[in-house]
Amino acid sequence: MCRRCHAALSSREPNSLSRVWAWLAAGIILYIPANIYPMLLTKTLGVQEESTIVGGAIELVHYGAYFVAFIVLFASVAIPVAKFFAIGLLAWSVRRGSSRLSAHRRMQLYEVTEFIGRWSMIDVFVVAILTALVQLGFLASINPGPAAVCFALSVVFTMLSAQSFDPRLIWDSIEEGERRAER
Repeated sequence: MCRRCHAALSSREPNSLSRVWAWLAAGIILYIPANIYPMLLTKTLGVQEESTIVGGAIELVHYGAYFVAFIVLFASVAIPVAKFFAIGLLAWSVRRGSSRLSAHRRMQLYEVTEFIGRWSMIDVFVVAILTALVQLGFLASINPGPAAVCFALSVVFTMLSAQSFDPRLIWDSIEEGERRAER
């Protein structure tokens, strides 16, 4: 009880797991149009081309830029899907109270997911930089497509989901399991 306002004190955020699921669901929902709609709108000599994330990677492969295509696919497809899976696994394991992964491994998974979250906006920054640099009027221009906004929001929502996750819940679920075993 707070001495000043007499409110109940809690060391845990109430309903934090519900917020994790809500932010995660919003991120997944926005990830779908981020991969369906064009990420870049490229206009060269008056001809406009639209490219999605995967379509852009395939185009890079056709130009022989295999490494760049791999980076685009890894950063834009593999990492977001892995983050969705990792956050979902952590939230599910806490809700269920058990997991095949030890608490230590789940904590490491959480820390890696948090670290990767800081670098997830690289794709959006690349689009922003290309948009700013390539504006040559009728000759060539690059503009962000509707997928850029969806992708950016998806990244932000998954970052909020990871930040809403209270890692102490991993250890709380172990303590609760031990209490049940003692009864």
